[in-house]
Amino acid sequence: MLTEQVEELGRIRDQVVAGPSERATEAQHAKGKLTARERIALLLDEGSFNEVEPLRRHRASGFGLENKKPYTDGVITGWGTVHGRTVFVYAHDFRIFGGALGEAHATKIHKIMDMAIAAGAPLISLNDGAGARIQEGVTALAGYGGIFQRNTRASGVIPQISVMLGPCAGGAAYSPALTDFVFMVRETSQMFITGPDVVQAVTGEQVSQNGLGGADVHAEVSGVCHFAYDDEESCLEEVRYLLSLLPANNREMPPAQVTEDPASRRCEDLLDLVPADGNRPYDMRAVIESLVDEGEYLEIHERWATNVIVALARMDGQVVGIVANQPQALAGVLDINASEKAARFVQMCDAFNIPILTLLDVPGFLPGVDQEHGGIIRHGAKLLYAYCNATVPRISLILRKAYGGAYIVMDSRSVGADLSYAWPTNEIAVMGAEGAANVIFRRQIAAADAESPEAGSAMRRRMVKEYKAELIHPYYAAERGLVDDVIDPAETREVLIRSLHMLRTKHADLPQRKHGNPPQ
Repeated sequence: MLTEQVEELGRIRDQVVAGPSERATEAQHAKGKLTARERIALLLDEGSFNEVEPLRRHRASGFGLENKKPYTDGVITGWGTVHGRTVFVYAHDFRIFGGALGEAHATKIHKIMDMAIAAGAPLISLNDGAGARIQEGVTALAGYGGIFQRNTRASGVIPQISVMLGPCAGGAAYSPALTDFVFMVRETSQMFITGPDVVQAVTGEQVSQNGLGGADVHAEVSGVCHFAYDDEESCLEEVRYLLSLLPANNREMPPAQVTEDPASRRCEDLLDLVPADGNRPYDMRAVIESLVDEGEYLEIHERWATNVIVALARMDGQVVGIVANQPQALAGVLDINASEKAARFVQMCDAFNIPILTLLDVPGFLPGVDQEHGGIIRHGAKLLYAYCNATVPRISLILRKAYGGAYIVMDSRSVGADLSYAWPTNEIAVMGAEGAANVIFRRQIAAADAESPEAGSAMRRRMVKEYKAELIHPYYAAERGLVDDVIDPAETREVLIRSLHMLRTKHADLPQRKHGNPPQ
């Protein structure tokens, strides 16, 4: 009879699920944080979690470790489903060794990462750990190396999502940085390489943990964090939403949904939404809302580099990635941060078979000494490389301005866009008419200025008008095959959806190579 053994197993399992102690659980809750199992329960479909190695214990000795060998070793690993689709997850249990990583802890993570890669399913890490377990020394550090290696091997193969729900310091911060998306919770999660005490000792600067590496800092200043939320429940719900927009792996298409929003719906609001005057700002988000299914989209990096918008949405039920200039911020120019933000997003879309729609209203690259010395050439080239390297369906739409190198970089026909459309308000040129006229007709304008200021102004206006009539009229690019069609803004949704349907079976191969060498 196995009754006694089964009863003993039941007691052990109850102990595993309960965790180290009620006091430790209360301490976790007192910090405004959920336990690792509570987080997994919120993330996954109810009753779907299958735990791996719940009975694992460390084998280290010294510093009292031989007398403290809790089950799980401070990390819960396993698989379950989100919206019925398989995902793999590991969650640090801060109640055990502060979630610090030791040899057994790392081995469990390595195993679940290997399983995710082999199964071709997304991997979500719920991070709440104190870094490497100091008592285990270099063995713990080697464990991080194994995680980083697997993060890199899985990159572009399966979606990797890091959810920061507590501290993440030192080398541990590099794993989230290697993943596709980083979520953070305000006040309770922080990421930094060196903590406030070290910063003060070395530089004399005084800063709090949140001031150094909190959610708002990384969402607005550094760009390390893609999403920031006020509480864990909202954060984990948004992780579930993001997963609904991503394929399981790079061999599958993103999941489609049935929509009641007609593909042929006219967008009459766009006629009034976007001013014909290229100098007047407007909110590009409103354009996106008008075009996509039910006006619903998920903006990524919403608060960093706000002069460009990157978002995931659906059009006729199919997932599409959107890159758009935002005229409300810096007039929609491209700068260092905006170029990096858009380039990373284009690479992600290309890796996971998500078509890319680019909405252009860009006056150029941001001029300035800081931008040039900061490497705007190098960073702008990242966006150019990402577009040129992308083989997914790519459609560009020029709403108004598209000037200079920024026009080329933002997925023009010349860098491989499959289709390029424009509204009747488009202005595609090397530069704006005023600047161009001042260069081309400088002698005529100077001669008129010599007669009188009024004559000079009249000459300048006439030359600007002439330049616009010759080179910046809405049909100049279309006449030369650089734009496939000039369309009625109200028909934009229908035209884009028809084009996306046609491109769904697109197949393009890159030259055989080990990998490219993109600008860094």
